[in-house]
Amino acid sequence: MTIHVNIGEAKTRLSELLAAAARGEEVVVNKAGVPFATIVPRPEAMALECEARAAKRKAAIGFAREKYAHLPPEAFDVPPSMTDEEVEERYQRKFGAPAA
Repeated sequence: MTIHVNIGEAKTRLSELLAAAARGEEVVVNKAGVPFATIVPRPEAMALECEARAAKRKAAIGFAREKYAHLPPEAFDVPPSMTDEEVEERYQRKFGAPAA
C-alpha cells in the first residue's frame, strides 16, 4: 500500500510515517501535489526491527518456562470438552437425524 502525504502533514505525522515505512509500506511525500520524496527504511533498521520482534515473541512464549519446569509434559494436555458421542447427540438434538 502506498501512503501519499503533503509536506505539512508529513511534518506532523513523521513518526507514524516512519513506522509505516518500517512495516514495508511505501510513503510518498508530495510538494504542491507532485511526488517529491519517498521514505524508505534502511536495511540495517529493518534488520534491527526484525530482531526486536523476534526477541519480543520469544520472551512472550517462554516467560513462564521456569515456573512450570517441575511439571511433566502431560500436565499440559487439555482434555476435550466433549466426547464424540456427546457432540453427535448435541448435533442431532439441534438439527435432527442426518439424511440417509
